[in-house]
Amino acid sequence: MAPDDPWLVVGLGNPGPDYAGNRHNAGFMVLEVLAGTVGVRFKSHRARADVLEGRLAGQRVVLAKPKSYMNESGGPVKALCDFYKIPVERLIVVHDELDIPYGTLRLKRGGGDNGHNGLRSITKSLGGRDYLRVRFGIGRPPGRMDAAAFVLRDFSATERKELELGVDRAADAVEALITQGLDRAQNTFHAEL
Repeated sequence: MAPDDPWLVVGLGNPGPDYAGNRHNAGFMVLEVLAGTVGVRFKSHRARADVLEGRLAGQRVVLAKPKSYMNESGGPVKALCDFYKIPVERLIVVHDELDIPYGTLRLKRGGGDNGHNGLRSITKSLGGRDYLRVRFGIGRPPGRMDAAAFVLRDFSATERKELELGVDRAADAVEALITQGLDRAQNTFHAEL
């Protein structure tokens, strides 16, 4: 890779105002913060995604929010990787994660999808799972609530009090992945509990 080759940062979520505040849209929320940092607006792209190109911490980035529903995220992500000629090693996917306590961040490369349909779709479309992930903890559903119903509900009033801080930290984690690499970013963001 050349030093100025771009990174592709994809935030996962569902399109439309009905889903905007859902737990499943944490990835979209983080991408909005990053867009503000880059200072460029999203525009519609033929890959079925809203996309912006710019610089984040001096590095070329393409930020994208697929316009497909979560379980069909793979098509737009693959199309963007192909269009911008971005290898899977320079792909960062930001998503909600049930198996992590609310507000906790975990960074990793590869691994399973843990039942996350967006990740499953991306892995299938790319033919591999060796992409970076910023996992935004949303916690487990209360009682016997179905996980699918839980992720499609808005964050609670209590959660919303800390949401902006968590989303900002996730945006900082994306920047750290790009500028410092996975190990150093993990040391910083996994230590913060």
